[in-house]
Amino acid sequence: MAGDSRVLMDHNMEIGVTPAQVKKLPKHLRDAPITTERTHLISDPAKKPRQRYVQKDGKCNVHHGNVQETYRYFSDLFTTLVDLRWRLSFFIFTLVYVVNWLFFGFLWWLIALIRGDLLHADEKGWTPCVENLNSFVSAFLFSIETETTIGYGYRVITEKCPEGIILLLVQAILGSIVNAMMVGCMFVKISQPKNRAETLMFSHKAVIAVRDNKMCLMFRVGDLRNSHIVEASIRAKLIRSQQTKEGEFIPLNQTDINIGFDTGDDRLFLVSPLIISHEINEKSPFWEMSFTQMEKEEFEIVVILEGMVEATGMTCQARSSYLDTEVLWGYRFTPVLSLEKGFYEVDYNNFHDVYETNTPTCSAKELAAKLRVEPLLPQLSLLSPEPKIHTFDPLDCLSNQDPLSQDEDKDEERNSGADRGETNGLAAARDEPPLADGLSG
Repeated sequence: MAGDSRVLMDHNMEIGVTPAQVKKLPKHLRDAPITTERTHLISDPAKKPRQRYVQKDGKCNVHHGNVQETYRYFSDLFTTLVDLRWRLSFFIFTLVYVVNWLFFGFLWWLIALIRGDLLHADEKGWTPCVENLNSFVSAFLFSIETETTIGYGYRVITEKCPEGIILLLVQAILGSIVNAMMVGCMFVKISQPKNRAETLMFSHKAVIAVRDNKMCLMFRVGDLRNSHIVEASIRAKLIRSQQTKEGEFIPLNQTDINIGFDTGDDRLFLVSPLIISHEINEKSPFWEMSFTQMEKEEFEIVVILEGMVEATGMTCQARSSYLDTEVLWGYRFTPVLSLEKGFYEVDYNNFHDVYETNTPTCSAKELAAKLRVEPLLPQLSLLSPEPKIHTFDPLDCLSNQDPLSQDEDKDEERNSGADRGETNGLAAARDEPPLADGLSG
């Protein structure tokens, strides 16, 4: 009922009819927001949630489907084994060793069967190939003892069995290869540098603010470990769909974002958290993008931090991303570094915190155009008869009035005022009586 009354009142106000008196509603009903079709039309449509190209933890959200040339994975078997999940790695690790032991155990049992050791094992004077090998189980145990070099001493190969000696050499060589491959896979999988990337932090948000009269895009990185990343470098990519002039649609087009490649600022000494800054200049993809335009854009910024792990020397890579909704306009990062007695302390509680700052809402191109006019004003003021102080607010980017025209208007007003003063002075001098007449009176 309350909704019908309010809709009727809005309809009467639109057509110019005096609204009828509406019965006063309770407070909880008056304060409750009532949505109508008209309010849905006026309200701005909310942005649809976008799918990430790279997750916040660095995982790429891309799945490869319909891969027909699966044989390529077996051409690089070592990398394939390393990339497997842990449960599959443990299963393959156990399966390879068990199959290897069973295979050579079967060969030892087959030699004993062909030589007749299984039938004449209890006869005196019979020299078997392997002593105390009288069944497949004992052959399997001898295979394990041989490959793992346990050597209990109960089952021993004799010198009158050349085929057994050859098999012993083959098993020792192949066993060493299997050990090297499987232990190497497990070692590489355990010491993978992506585990080191878990202690590299990226700020949850990226910010845009003014630094030294230049618009900058900034985000923060940090390292939680005392063992540092050697030769650390950082780069960034802008992921955005693009349509060429010929009409070709390029989904997820990648554009480089310069964060100090020319000046060497992309090479980091990551001892304490650092704020990475991208200057929005003519070569930046954000050069002509204002605050209102950025709210309408859909993009993703992928940041990649690379370096060598100091403990192992292996290359480590950490990744993160920022959607367009995670880029805050007009904010800066809260400082986290403080000076204590004899050392610097980093407060990671404020690592992701930002605070609002006064930032123009215009694009970096418009801000640069306004700032190019400012240095000319002090030189022009020296030509005027009286010194003038020129103030220019770089945040007033939407002002269309030319500062030079304002100075000319002020000069004209000052000159006209001086002319009016001289004219009034002459007129007063004509009306004033002569000094001699005044003395004689």
